[in-house]
Amino acid sequence: MYLSLAFLALLTERVFGYPDWVYRLIGHPVTWIGKLFSVLDARWNREGDTPAHRRLWGIFALAIVLAVVVSLSLVLESLLLAIPFGFILVVFVAASLPAQRSLEQHVEAVAAALETGGLPAARRSVSMIVGRDPENLNSPAVCRAAIESLAENFSDGIVAPAFWLGVGGLAGGAAYKAINTADSMIGHRTARHEAFGWAAARFDDLVNLPASRLSGALFVVAACLVPGASPTRAIAAIRRDAKYHRSPNAGWPEAAMAGALGVALAGPRSYGGHMIEARFMGEGGRTNLDASDIRRALRLARVADALLITIFGLAALAIWPA
Repeated sequence: MYLSLAFLALLTERVFGYPDWVYRLIGHPVTWIGKLFSVLDARWNREGDTPAHRRLWGIFALAIVLAVVVSLSLVLESLLLAIPFGFILVVFVAASLPAQRSLEQHVEAVAAALETGGLPAARRSVSMIVGRDPENLNSPAVCRAAIESLAENFSDGIVAPAFWLGVGGLAGGAAYKAINTADSMIGHRTARHEAFGWAAARFDDLVNLPASRLSGALFVVAACLVPGASPTRAIAAIRRDAKYHRSPNAGWPEAAMAGALGVALAGPRSYGGHMIEARFMGEGGRTNLDASDIRRALRLARVADALLITIFGLAALAIWPA
């Protein structure tokens, strides 16, 4: 059932997305989880505590949120499955976890802004999907940032939720989103969150490991189907560059994307006024990117997404009772 759930959730979100009227009415699971983490961060991440104590409180906060999310998901799944056509309702709930349409829309907006509004508009658009300082980005850097975000979020915003839905059903997918949300909120190496967010950052690295490898493989296969893309360059970039990324996971999809398109991604960038030195993914590729490169990356990601949906569909069919 779980593989069927992942397949149908991906297909449903691909077609319908997360409707704006639903968001306005009840918000989104990520916003609910985020509010709970905000409360625990404000209450338990006390500056007067030692780093060891803050780390323990961070572990406790993550455990509390996971217990709440998993318990509610199991109860909801059980209640829905107990009513006629309840599995359909579970599918619609699960479809809130992957973010295919919203990711594409945000990245597409950067390309459109660059083409119609120029660099200031593109900087505003890209600031919605990356954490680096947008005012320091020139036009090629905006394009690189958008493509990097597409590659990384394809892994942790689409492939990973689907993977954990397939492994653990609604509870597995929701638990993943809780961990990923925790990492995005408190998993930063800042004075406030270095200790308190330690568990969230380490656990996020662990649960994203299978999806990042699968994402890299999907980009390689997709490169076989997209004109102008190169699967051999994608493989070479993964083997050469992925291990140098500061994230143990993001380097796989970013290197695969960079190699497939023949561009250089990542490299030095500025966060909060501080320059971060980093190696390029797809080193030796073009750095002078424009909006057309963002659209090429989107085509590659759409094909990879179609492959992902197909894989889950075939897997669900293969184990369907005779």
